[in-house]
Amino acid sequence: MTESNTINCDKFLPHTPAAVWNALTDPGLHTRWWAAGDIRPVAGHRFTLDMGNFGSQQCEVTEVEPERLLTYRFAEGALDTTVTWRLEAEGSGTHLYLTHTGFDLDSPMGRQAYAGMGNGWPHVLDRLAGLLGETA
Repeated sequence: MTESNTINCDKFLPHTPAAVWNALTDPGLHTRWWAAGDIRPVAGHRFTLDMGNFGSQQCEVTEVEPERLLTYRFAEGALDTTVTWRLEAEGSGTHLYLTHTGFDLDSPMGRQAYAGMGNGWPHVLDRLAGLLGETA
């Protein structure tokens, strides 16, 4: 995590970019490691993610490069942040980079979300790694 309004995390996954991409973009798999929602890797696709106690969050895919990059607006009308997943092939696996940016640190909700998600994202990436291990 940086001192700005951006959270950066990364994780090496011993799985191909195709397998990681599938886990990021298949709604059934996505539900198992993070949140239920009709995510699809199509620019302009609007979807919601069920964030449990935090409610349904509106999202919109803004950039797609299959097996390389997925960017979407997250929690439109609430947090108004952006999540970017970048995949880089590394040996027989994939280095996955997550950038979550745009937190309004001048608002109590923005500061709380930044702190909570800063602590939460590493655990989410661990769940993704676990899912990939199960489905390999």
